Amino acid sequence: MTTSDDLTVLGALAEPSRRALYDHVAAADSPVSREHAAQAVGLPVHSAKFHLDRLVEEGLLDVEFKRLSGRSGPGAGRPTKLYRRSGRTLDVSLPPRRYDLAGAILAEAFDAATATGGSLPDAVATAAATTGRELAAQPPAPPARRPLARVAQLLERYGYEPRLSPDGTELALDNCPFDRLAREHTDLVCSLNLALVEGAVDGLGCPEVRPRLDPTPGHCCVRATTTT
Repeated sequence: MTTSDDLTVLGALAEPSRRALYDHVAAADSPVSREHAAQAVGLPVHSAKFHLDRLVEEGLLDVEFKRLSGRSGPGAGRPTKLYRRSGRTLDVSLPPRRYDLAGAILAEAFDAATATGGSLPDAVATAAATTGRELAAQPPAPPARRPLARVAQLLERYGYEPRLSPDGTELALDNCPFDRLAREHTDLVCSLNLALVEGAVDGLGCPEVRPRLDPTPGHCCVRATTTT
């Protein structure tokens, strides 16, 4: 999924000197000082410091302090600020895809079906509904007032690109976050999508919202209407 935070980070890496510094630090076998990094990419130390600290702010680099002399105690000198690649990962796609979410649901379903000897499609539906309720436990703030709008607000966070009808009674989803999987395994992924949305609706406490399968070319297979 591409978030506004991810795009901000990508913007930080778009600056050529900053990208060169990031690539150098990421490829290093051990944490790198600003002086070493500056020399490696041909920048003044003060410029390297600015760019390296920006990468730290964006969560792409981590910092540690270490006395490079190996000595300790009085006269050992101040610790040097060192940079190393952080554990942050970026998953960027337009429109947004959430194959990580689908993978987690399918893995949980496989484990459940293997343990119980039950049907894999039933296990997928159960795992997807549980995931939908878990997503609903962390709703956006402030929440929308109308139930269908609350559902749209939540699904937008996970790449569905919801679109409400002008009268606010029907919700279409312009994007399937599992598009490639849906093209290759349509029935399985459509049932996953429906169960996920049903779980989200249940978790949000919106019984008047009715999700249904309604496949339309170029859209997610799920739509929802409201009875109020």
